[in-house]
Amino acid sequence: MSFSAPMSMHPEPARVPRPEDEVVSVLSHWLAFHLGNEELRTRLRSIDSAGLEPEQAEAVDELVAALENAPQGERGELEMLVRETLEAVALG
Repeated sequence: MSFSAPMSMHPEPARVPRPEDEVVSVLSHWLAFHLGNEELRTRLRSIDSAGLEPEQAEAVDELVAALENAPQGERGELEMLVRETLEAVALG
């Protein structure tokens, strides 16, 4: 006979992702060629930067500004800026 553990009557509340985690995730997806420039820009804009430290928010804003002028397929100069932004956000 098999018995399973009873389910909790108080499920864990859904965890709201921190803005830092969202930025790191999106940048990682771009670096892995899962996102294009336009989608990266759109996703970064959708993240609430109010939860970021001022230096982190500034780095994200600089990247978004660079993405505004970048052609869709270009990654060369953007890659360095994405990596710098990733470092600024991940290390705080």
